[in-house]
Amino acid sequence: MKRISDIEKKYVMEALDNEFASSKNNVFNQRMEIAFSKKIGASFSIGHVNGTATMHTALNALNVGTGDEVIVPPLTMSSTSLAVLQNGSLPVFADINLDTFNIDVNSIEKNISNKTKGVITVSLYGLTPDYDKINRLCKERNLFLLEDNAQCLLGKYKNKFAGNFGDFSSFSFQASKHITCGEGGILTTDNEDLADRARRFSSLGYAGIGANKGKITKEDIQDPSYDRHLCIGFNYRLSEVNAAVILGQIERADELVAQRVAVAKIYDDAISDSNIFIKQKIPQECSNSYWSYALILNTNSPEIDWYKFKKIHNANGGEGYYAARNARVYC
Repeated sequence: MKRISDIEKKYVMEALDNEFASSKNNVFNQRMEIAFSKKIGASFSIGHVNGTATMHTALNALNVGTGDEVIVPPLTMSSTSLAVLQNGSLPVFADINLDTFNIDVNSIEKNISNKTKGVITVSLYGLTPDYDKINRLCKERNLFLLEDNAQCLLGKYKNKFAGNFGDFSSFSFQASKHITCGEGGILTTDNEDLADRARRFSSLGYAGIGANKGKITKEDIQDPSYDRHLCIGFNYRLSEVNAAVILGQIERADELVAQRVAVAKIYDDAISDSNIFIKQKIPQECSNSYWSYALILNTNSPEIDWYKFKKIHNANGGEGYYAARNARVYC
């Protein structure tokens, strides 16, 4: 299966044929956002230049301010915490569940302070956290929930796609993700007011745009009495060419995710008789979309044995892999 097919190439050529004319310079963004919303079941989707900008936008729309605390997991890509810092806020680390590797609800509760505004969960490696317990805690303590689903397109919790549990959900279209345009991201929500705020913040604070409208008309911008900016905002908009690629990838999302799940099954079979590895536990209510295949190297000396195993792995033609260092080593 090709990473980029003729479908994406066709859409890119259509976008280029539009020559970025003002009247046509939001066509593919609109089509892509509608398609993504339909795919995961969200009311509103807002394209972004990457999946870090999405979280910065969400934090602003949720009125998280300077010095406010946001609880995050320690085991994930740094962007989750960097978005909080970019917002002028403070990331506070809650521990993970050592079976699922996802953020632990009991540790979230222990880290709540009078400065805590919300929680960012990460659906790590394609596996969702325990949303029922986390949502219940957030509602009890009046905290927002932002889903970081950069690694979890079409993963499910209790038969609902990731992206249907928080106030906002963030997805990434970076090169390694399930669907990609090289770089990009998207923010989803079911709350129209939050979608309005997010759209404005991600588009320079322009008036005249909102939840479903991502473009200012020429008539608006040429009017001398038009108040251009309602608030501070950044230029986080996704380009038309990137949107064209992602539109094609959304149409192919099922097969692209299915390929990763099929590869995971091969790994499952390969380690089934081994006690060297402990696989990421998948709770019965979850469906893993396998952004990557995660294991614990089951040894009492991971700092030494990880390197020994990597040497053997490479000598036998194995591909490279990443590791995280903690009490035990994940690979």
